[in-house]
Amino acid sequence: MDNNLSYVRTEMLQEQTPPLGERGIIRWMRINLFATPMDTALTVFALLVIAWFLPGIINWLFVNAVWSGPDRSVCSTVAQGGIQPEGWSGACWAYVNANFSQFMYGPYPIDQHWRVNIVAILFVLLLVPLLIPKAPYKVANAIVFFFIFPIVAFFLLVGGWFGLPYVETANWGGLLVTLTLSFVGISVSLPLGIALALGRRSKMPVIKMLCVIFIETIRGIPLITVLFMASYMLPLFLPPGVSFDKYLRALIGVALFASAYMAEVVRGGLQAIPKGQYEGADSLGLSYWQKTGLIILPQALKLVIPGIVNTFIGLFKDTSLVTVISMFDLLGTVKQHFADANWASPQTPISGLIFAGFVFWIFCFGMSRYSIFMEKRLDKGHKR
Repeated sequence: MDNNLSYVRTEMLQEQTPPLGERGIIRWMRINLFATPMDTALTVFALLVIAWFLPGIINWLFVNAVWSGPDRSVCSTVAQGGIQPEGWSGACWAYVNANFSQFMYGPYPIDQHWRVNIVAILFVLLLVPLLIPKAPYKVANAIVFFFIFPIVAFFLLVGGWFGLPYVETANWGGLLVTLTLSFVGISVSLPLGIALALGRRSKMPVIKMLCVIFIETIRGIPLITVLFMASYMLPLFLPPGVSFDKYLRALIGVALFASAYMAEVVRGGLQAIPKGQYEGADSLGLSYWQKTGLIILPQALKLVIPGIVNTFIGLFKDTSLVTVISMFDLLGTVKQHFADANWASPQTPISGLIFAGFVFWIFCFGMSRYSIFMEKRLDKGHKR
């Protein structure tokens, strides 16, 4: 037997960097853009489309755009009564800049804007720690955010107490209406939707029937109909002298509408839980509420995070429908100012709509990205 081990290396080789094609941006492009001939063709086609349209878009949005000015003359050509040369076309951000306060606050009194700003700052300060998984005092933070903050926000925004001037909700508008409607709708629709989903799966016939009737009735009619009924028909059924604020009626209508859709999303998650989970909880002697709160609901809600956030995003965008009951959110306020003769020009409407669309996109994209983050963080048992 040959015991000569001179051919065996006695020292480990130094670690070498991966080939250039297996790391960094080149690897990402090879996997995501040029993995197959079809991917390569689609990538080249997409690049050609971008190269064709992007320069013109950038030119209109930024290069030729007007950023400041006193009136419509800065966003109109000479033939239209303005100062721009013939053939000019660009975004009229001067219109957005001049009406920015209206787009944010609506007709809310200018000298009281500080109250809205304080509410916005409190909202951000309480929401951000709630969204950070490792932030401490989660329970206390949630209690303050969902129970104490709405009361403080109500007293600040409405006023009439502690020396604050009263501001009726008819003077609310712009992004203020969009955010308050969506926040209340989201906060109410999720717990109410969970209750409706559990009720629909209940073994008690009366509760199940009531939940089914509510869900199917609400899902069978448009949100516009719900808003019309809440705004114009509900007062007809109230006793003489009894009335609800129109904004409160809109809040109730939006929350109830979203809760019906949320109930079906949650019910889908409940049905996706294997039967063994229910049997395992029963074998431990857990009560119905212990089983539901500790075993079933956490798993079900984790599975339907995309559906829940999709409902939130839809609710956030649907707040624009309150325009039909003479309430003006961000989009409604932007469209309302199209009639301002001081800024009437061919470039004004599209500039205002792009601004409103960009604001909506920021909030919806933020919700979408946080949804993806939470999915990756919680998806431990279903990874492929």
